[in-house]
Amino acid sequence: MKKAFYILLALTVVAGLIFILPDLASAQPPPPPNKPTQAPIDGGLGLLAAAGGAYAIKKLRDKKK
Repeated sequence: MKKAFYILLALTVVAGLIFILPDLASAQPPPPPNKPTQAPIDGGLGLLAAAGGAYAIKKLRDKKK
């Protein structure tokens, strides 16, 4: 009877380890993402607005001729 108890106890411990160890050995979660870098839009946007204004003035002058 004692031998059967020890075999049952050993099987229970092994089964418990089979179900518990994968949870303990799981990978760490990835680190949080970094803040996105902000791109300055003042230089390019200003040049684009100036080019658009110059093109509009040219079109208006050509229309008057």
